[in-house]
Amino acid sequence: MLAVLYDIHANLPALEAVLADARVNGAAAFLLGGDFAGFGPFPQGTLARLRELDEPSTWIRGNGERWLREPPVDRPEILENVVEEARTFTDEDVEWLYRLPERAEIDGVVYVHGCWWSDVDSFAREPQEADELRVGPLRGRTLVFGHSHVQFRRIGAKGNELVNPGSVGMPLDGDTRAAWASWDGSDFTFHRTDYDRERVIAAARTHGPMADVLVHRYTHASD
Repeated sequence: MLAVLYDIHANLPALEAVLADARVNGAAAFLLGGDFAGFGPFPQGTLARLRELDEPSTWIRGNGERWLREPPVDRPEILENVVEEARTFTDEDVEWLYRLPERAEIDGVVYVHGCWWSDVDSFAREPQEADELRVGPLRGRTLVFGHSHVQFRRIGAKGNELVNPGSVGMPLDGDTRAAWASWDGSDFTFHRTDYDRERVIAAARTHGPMADVLVHRYTHASD
């Protein structure tokens, strides 16, 4: 079984709980879909834990990893946080994260962070005109993506099936439990895993200007 983990966002307690749950469910490998260690209180610990995985793991890059080298100058409300966070990693870690691939394919399933063309644009629960562009050249395929932190699946443009496993570390769909998915070789199953939210909330309260936003998201699973 392949465990599919997206948008961990430096929430180490959630990651630890999901790893344990995934293994109980038979995980033999992991797909790590980007945004691993940004915008959360445990960046170094989260990255270290992921790099310690014994199971085969496929990594793809999210906007969080790209921003370590390409800060979002068009997002002044988060720019300072991104720049400061990049300083907490070694140059070697930044280089490694930045150079992760943007896409992966396993068992005929395509994995991206946001959509085919972008790591900061994603699919909504309801179809949108832009979906024709977002699926890129794919037709009749299964496309797994994250970025929006909302767990759902639906049929998308050009006959593609869209699967969003949700966010391990920062769900925004009203359910505070960590969200992830598993692939058994023929279909996906959605999972929710409870974890020690009090631990991450306590750590987030001292996490600089993002503290109030983080605490609200951990508490309410919404913006």
